[in-house]
Amino acid sequence: MQVYTKILIGMLVGAIVGLTLGPNSSLLEADIYKVTSWERLDLQLDKDDPSTAFSLPPKPSKPGAKPTAPKPLRLKIVETRDAEFTDAKGETSTLTAWSKVQMPITHQMLLRDKDGALAERLGNPVVGDEVTVWVKHQHTELESGGHTVWPIPISGFGDTLVSWMKPVGDAFMRLIKMVIVPLVFASLLVGVASLGDIRKLGRMGLRTLGLYMGTTAAAVSIGLAVAHLINPGSFIDERSRVALQAQFEGAAGSTADAAAEAPSTVENLLNIIPGNPAESLVTGDMLQVIFFAVLFGVALTFLDNKNGQPVVTLMDRVQNAMVVIIHIVMKIAPYGVAALVAEVVGTSGFSVLKGLFVYGLAVLIGLALHGAIVYGLIVKYLAKLPILGFLRAARPAQLIAFSTSSSSAALPVSMECAEENLGVSNPVASFVIPLGSTVNMDGTALYQGVAAIFIAQVFQMDLSVGDQIGIVATATMASIGAAGVPGAGMVTLAMVLTASGIPTVGVALILGMDRLLDMFRTGLNVTGDLAVTAAMARSEGDDLKILTKQEDKRDTKRGFEKRLDGGQEPIEPE
Repeated sequence: MQVYTKILIGMLVGAIVGLTLGPNSSLLEADIYKVTSWERLDLQLDKDDPSTAFSLPPKPSKPGAKPTAPKPLRLKIVETRDAEFTDAKGETSTLTAWSKVQMPITHQMLLRDKDGALAERLGNPVVGDEVTVWVKHQHTELESGGHTVWPIPISGFGDTLVSWMKPVGDAFMRLIKMVIVPLVFASLLVGVASLGDIRKLGRMGLRTLGLYMGTTAAAVSIGLAVAHLINPGSFIDERSRVALQAQFEGAAGSTADAAAEAPSTVENLLNIIPGNPAESLVTGDMLQVIFFAVLFGVALTFLDNKNGQPVVTLMDRVQNAMVVIIHIVMKIAPYGVAALVAEVVGTSGFSVLKGLFVYGLAVLIGLALHGAIVYGLIVKYLAKLPILGFLRAARPAQLIAFSTSSSSAALPVSMECAEENLGVSNPVASFVIPLGSTVNMDGTALYQGVAAIFIAQVFQMDLSVGDQIGIVATATMASIGAAGVPGAGMVTLAMVLTASGIPTVGVALILGMDRLLDMFRTGLNVTGDLAVTAAMARSEGDDLKILTKQEDKRDTKRGFEKRLDGGQEPIEPE
């Protein structure tokens, strides 16, 4: 069975587990509250005695510190008390008013309790203790009638199951990311040194950046057009809007804080030049790694063959070793993918997916149109390859990108697909693909276009033509240099919303579906990387040829199948 078939099975298993056994599964008992916004909790030791009310200390802000999402607090439900609530229309509803819960005492809780007032109020508990308290539910009256209730219960079993599976997915992600920096640095240095002509590198670099920028601008434009045609904001009623805002308010605030700390365009350009190349390699700053590798490779071409060749040979061997590691890691890919998908689907839940279905559909339609039209034209007329054959060759990289939601994690597999499945030369693949994994965020840019219009529609804002042109420009620039990791698109989206005058609180409306859509848009990003790489390879004179299934099985030194069957050999130092 081929590797991508196993990955597909892993994705299917993960989706089924997430829907049926995840924290938001309708098949399981909802017996806990999972709260990220601690300061919003209205707590009392005795629900009938207001003097016993207290609140949890908020997360302290540190100047210059990187904003992070608050750690969730799990409250086990012991019992609930209902009450009747009447809305402005005179309609009465029976809703949960109070919940008696077991609240765990955590390190963070006691560390934030600077004056010890909270510990004294709770009877001086220690870390690991559980305190019985009452949670007063917050009810928001809707103009359309009825109320929403917060917090919302989820399944404790499902949440525990997902948390147990999460380390498997995290381990898989870390194993892939482990080889990214050495692989990119070594392959890029070897590729640049083998070109031997800095002018050729400059020409290819300018054409690559120009094509990436053009496809990104096209992606945002398609996103805006689809959002206007479908008008997804009109399908969100007031109840869903208020509930989503309440559920994801804490995470949305962290996203806005991160966007506020984002560097300017000029700072981003200056940050490409590493102050300390060793630090860039350690921290994995890909733009800085690319810059240093290119400059190092160019410098080697100015040395004579005797002095430059040993370095190039060493880096070539490092590159080959990193490829073998990737094939070892791919052996556990189905299990890691299953864990990642189970977490995404289980956390999103059916209620969120149902409420944002039309919005998600608009994003998917936009992604499909961009892939079919823009990338289809690039593959057919610039790369001169059959589209179906290209998609088959790119499938392993697409599946890794889809399941991990990370262009960076898919980078090693993308390079393997380009060189082995499409026949792209190493100098071209080692330059264009790492650059694309950093600056080519077409799926993210298109998603931001749809999201911006969607949020504006929900808040009934009329955006002028100038505002929408600004969205195209801002999303295009913001997507360049966005980190190729899950969730980075939300930070750039907050920047786009701010620049367009759209309330950033609207981010809370789409956060529940972001991770799921992130999978699709990352898959499109990687497809774009490979399409542009094939086009650049054709313009550089590479003889592209798609690897067939028969050739893959017959030649164990190409493709993803049987690359480790040759066995191990002892290697002695000279």
